[in-house]
Amino acid sequence: MKGITFRAWQGGHYVTPAELLVRLGSFGLGLTWRVEVDEVVDPRVHEMERRSEGTGMDTLTLLSLTTPFLQLIDGEARGFADDGPAVVLTEVDSSL
Repeated sequence: MKGITFRAWQGGHYVTPAELLVRLGSFGLGLTWRVEVDEVVDPRVHEMERRSEGTGMDTLTLLSLTTPFLQLIDGEARGFADDGPAVVLTEVDSSL
């Protein structure tokens, strides 16, 4: 899988997981997501991980849990299509 890496802080703006999900557009709507986070700093993370169990959650559910200002610290959200992993969003200590 090819990837890109960028700093989460762009000038004075933090690029949130919600923004990244929206940028996936229609491609992202068909994905099933699983989320794992090492450092939980927001109670919504527990709900994300709970909904990730088993078959995972759809994109709109994940988007509803990643409201603005949510940061995943040492976390990974994997989006799966029918043929396997399609997108991996990784945040490392909120700086990448």
